[in-house]
Amino acid sequence: MGRDATPTEVKAWDIDVRPDFKGLPAGAGSVSLGETVWESRCASCHGSFGESNEVFTPIIGGTTKKDIETGRVAALVDGAKSTAPQKTTIMKVATLSTLWDYINRAMPWNNPKTLKPDEVYGVTAYLLSLAEIVPPDFTLSDKNIAEVQKRMPNRNGMVFYEPLWKVNGKGDVQNVACMKDCAVDPKVHSFLPDFARDAHGNIQQQNRVIGPVRGADTTKPAPKGLVSAAAATTPAPAEPAAGKGPNVNSLLAANACTACHGVKNKIVGPGFNEIAAKHKGRADAEAYLVGKIKSGGSGVWGAVPMPPQAQIKDDDAKAIAQWIAAGAK
Repeated sequence: MGRDATPTEVKAWDIDVRPDFKGLPAGAGSVSLGETVWESRCASCHGSFGESNEVFTPIIGGTTKKDIETGRVAALVDGAKSTAPQKTTIMKVATLSTLWDYINRAMPWNNPKTLKPDEVYGVTAYLLSLAEIVPPDFTLSDKNIAEVQKRMPNRNGMVFYEPLWKVNGKGDVQNVACMKDCAVDPKVHSFLPDFARDAHGNIQQQNRVIGPVRGADTTKPAPKGLVSAAAATTPAPAEPAAGKGPNVNSLLAANACTACHGVKNKIVGPGFNEIAAKHKGRADAEAYLVGKIKSGGSGVWGAVPMPPQAQIKDDDAKAIAQWIAAGAK
């Protein structure tokens, strides 16, 4: 069925980087470049020094110079004896390729796959510098990344776990020890209660545009047959009448607005209804909101800053601002 993928199509998808660094593109990025990119694209969610904020867990912290020497993070070995406040990314990750690969294909959260290879090298170098794995004047590249791997604090931390089912001393991967005629239990044992279904707005609108995952439309009751559900209480953003302006739902989804804002509930940032209520009656509300959308800001709704949405078109930002200023109905 179908046709063979063209070399160009394969190249577009084949972006993974293996632990032996096969697949890593040529490039280089300094710690200083990484810090510049980090402050503009990453710090709003992860903090200026990878310490994060109330939304995400810290990336940096919990490792020592001794860990870099041994390749095993002591705080993960001694468990309860550890003084580390929590497990950070740099404590757990064993392969530097994992860090590079994840940043390259999944970050920034609201606009993944937009960092250039040199920027990814720079951001990775900045994180390594914060963890004191490389010096502050270091430049990471495809030429020296294998040497840096030898300094990863938990490079020897991968563990092999014995298989649960064994046949003749080996893991049963052929199902020869499988039980027969097992009854299938169709009952759903875990589900989101009706009253909490829309607690964080419409989950369907909070998924990124890249990837196969599609969230459930929590503005509607759960499908029959799974759970009995009452009608949800949070309405979707209003659709303009035909010929009276752009589709607000489409604009919010296309610009990933609903990844951080619910309609009337706070997710990371305030709900659209909350923003509308705060600026109700303000003469310049529309212009003010356009400015906030485009430029971002912090301190108005708490400690978590909103990154600038420079990629959004002026007309789209104006349409969203008009909708919010009119009450976000």
